Amino acid sequence: MLSLQLCFFLALILPAKTLCDVTNSAIPSNCAKRTAGGIHLPLLRQITSNTAKNASQTGAIGMGDFLDVTYNVLIEIGPVSTPVVLDTGSSDLWVLSTACGAVCSSGKEPLYPLSTFHSTNLEAQLLYGDSMTGTHASGPIGFDTISLAGLVLENQYFAAINDTNTAVLETQSAGIFGLGFPLNSIVWNQVFLTQQSPAPPAKALRSTEDTPFSVANALRNLVIKFFPKTHLNASTPSSTSSFPPSSQSSRANIKRQAASSMSNSAIFSSYTTIAPFLPRLVALGLLALPMFTVTLQRDTIDIGGNQGTLSIGELPHTVQNASLTWVPVRGYPPSQSGLAPPVDSPNEVYPIAWEIPVDDVYFDGTKLPRSSLSSPSISLSALIDTGNSLIRGPADVVSQIPMHLSCSTPHALVFQIGGKLFPVDPRDFISQARSGSVDDCVANIAATDTPILGKGYLYSWSLGDPFLKSVLAAFYYGDFARPSLDPARIGLLSTVPSDAAAKLVASVGAAKANGMDLPETTDPAPPSLPPTQSTPANGVPLAPARSGEHGDGTGGTGGEGQANGVRNAMRVNVWSVLIGLGLWVVGVGRGFV
Repeated sequence: MLSLQLCFFLALILPAKTLCDVTNSAIPSNCAKRTAGGIHLPLLRQITSNTAKNASQTGAIGMGDFLDVTYNVLIEIGPVSTPVVLDTGSSDLWVLSTACGAVCSSGKEPLYPLSTFHSTNLEAQLLYGDSMTGTHASGPIGFDTISLAGLVLENQYFAAINDTNTAVLETQSAGIFGLGFPLNSIVWNQVFLTQQSPAPPAKALRSTEDTPFSVANALRNLVIKFFPKTHLNASTPSSTSSFPPSSQSSRANIKRQAASSMSNSAIFSSYTTIAPFLPRLVALGLLALPMFTVTLQRDTIDIGGNQGTLSIGELPHTVQNASLTWVPVRGYPPSQSGLAPPVDSPNEVYPIAWEIPVDDVYFDGTKLPRSSLSSPSISLSALIDTGNSLIRGPADVVSQIPMHLSCSTPHALVFQIGGKLFPVDPRDFISQARSGSVDDCVANIAATDTPILGKGYLYSWSLGDPFLKSVLAAFYYGDFARPSLDPARIGLLSTVPSDAAAKLVASVGAAKANGMDLPETTDPAPPSLPPTQSTPANGVPLAPARSGEHGDGTGGTGGEGQANGVRNAMRVNVWSVLIGLGLWVVGVGRGFV
């Protein structure tokens, strides 16, 4: 039975290579067609130092889907292949290891065995939720050989989690695969600081809302993941101390002292060896284009939609660049606590997260007002986050959208981005409120934190999976060191069919006539890209049509025992969670140091 979706967790000394001339608004026009030799099957390719030989690599792989709550892909890490949640809202890869023991025995997913793990004697501590939740994941930082969609990197850094109380295994995943910028990576930060300083990195760096974590001003990457976002911190294994509540000036002194010993060239050159997986491929110049593309399938209400795919290094070969609307990723200048530019290029402004400008937001044809909670000088923007199972917005704006809705009445939540309207498919805007009734639904939307100038990230909307199921989203890293030459940007292509509202009504009507709950199913992460069933005029391949599973209207399993069992557990006090804590998501938090 489909109820409210609760997610459990949820830029080089050398410029990134592009193969064509660039514009500020799109992939280069002469790259609109599929690149020569583009590969959309996970063929194993060993990456070597010979970048000229491998500088046009691409790959693609199918997506797993757990009830539209989390989406995952298979990675090969050391000797094991295991699914990890795909998350554009964070930057790190972490996997559960066999050292996790009984705590991680509830799932069926393979755990990382540590037999080929090379430890750095550093430890990552990842805290989720707010100060009341206590949800955590921690373990050593090290490196191993990692492969995704046939793209292979040796000596790739990640965190091998040995202690956690997260429920990632219950969503048929064994970790998180962050696709964000290196500046927002815990693992990169820890390793980089260790390499740059003879002394150990700052110890037991634990943050709260009142005591922000502080490191080098030049890094700005460890974020304060306060309610309802994720606290991400890092420490050395032997450390037990923590920052006490201290003045902003003392924390700023720490930042300035650390920054004085670092340079932008050292930061960006480190990306070729210790950056997260995809940014490292970009930094090494190994991809045809410095980008990836995501489409998400629908496994609830009306099963199908887009074919779930992660494409790396290019657009899907059936999609034309000119059909996308491209918008720039927000950069953060030093005045907004961003990375300082180099002396020889003083106007550089660096992105930190996949955050883009939003023109306006509409609900059922009415333009929603701007939030009065944040400064009018903060331009409207949104985080594009595959690790978020909801759409989140300003509390005073979200309050104008009804939360309790009739399942059979379509509603239109529309975001105007880059001058174009991007509606949320009405089938993805709602979830069945309780088992046994297809009359009552709830909106897949919740409030997020209010942005404050100088206090962290400035986005007021987080567009999670309900939005992303309605688009093809292309994420272009650009040039990490010189974004003025090749800026980071996101391209969007709406995939909502003209008869989406009618399909919602039909699906609800069929379930009601048969005395069943709305259909739902799960897709395990496939080892390759499934065959394309059909492709509409927009070029985005469609998922195969399936009937899915129905609950029996009484909370039964409907043939998906594990899936519905987890979803039933989600129903407990879900509205108290919304009001008191918010939904937990994996993604970029509100503040950063």
